[in-house]
Amino acid sequence: MSKLQDLYNFIQSSEKLGLTLPEDIVQQVNEMEEQIIKEEILPALENNIEPTLKQIKRELVLVVEYKPGEPISVALSRKRNITELIEDAILMEPDPQASHKEYGKQDKPKERVSDKTILRVTTPDGRVFQDPKAKRTFVHVIERIGIMRVREVGLSFCHVPIVSNTLDAKYGKAQVPVGKGFYVMTHSSTLDKKKQLDKIAEALHLNLKVEIINTDGAVT
Repeated sequence: MSKLQDLYNFIQSSEKLGLTLPEDIVQQVNEMEEQIIKEEILPALENNIEPTLKQIKRELVLVVEYKPGEPISVALSRKRNITELIEDAILMEPDPQASHKEYGKQDKPKERVSDKTILRVTTPDGRVFQDPKAKRTFVHVIERIGIMRVREVGLSFCHVPIVSNTLDAKYGKAQVPVGKGFYVMTHSSTLDKKKQLDKIAEALHLNLKVEIINTDGAVT
């Protein structure tokens, strides 16, 4: 029995008992469903549908509606972009796994231990983002800007997109889920996070003030 099926069974048992599910359980189910869609269902659809669609010379959008226990419904549109049809549509094509160099015991680079620092971001309207943990500030600011807007900038760190729809095999634990199957890469120093936010702000023409604050309150 798969872990996803175990979670489904747990949800059904909880509903029968009238229990409120912990948010992390619901999040796990959503993430596992999205992962299965990206890794198993989409490749199968592509392999079966693409050869037939190649006969068609015009662009179109096919929307598949699936409801458990009911026949699949397929709608066709001549619009060129699915987001023109469905406001909250998210393209589910998974990002490829990044290739990482594996270091041995002798050639593994030494990590420099830095002083404790805080990331502070001020928006043009005066709102300040400053969490005790730099990664939380980083994620909150990216969510404020817009996950898809930041994703379209195309920045990566350690060969992993800053906003990705795939959990990396090596740095997956440092990718923070932000909903709809997307993750924000936080495996970076406070200085690197500042550089990334500066690049994002420049690319999107945002007037963000990004600062690094020492624990004593001094701006570095």
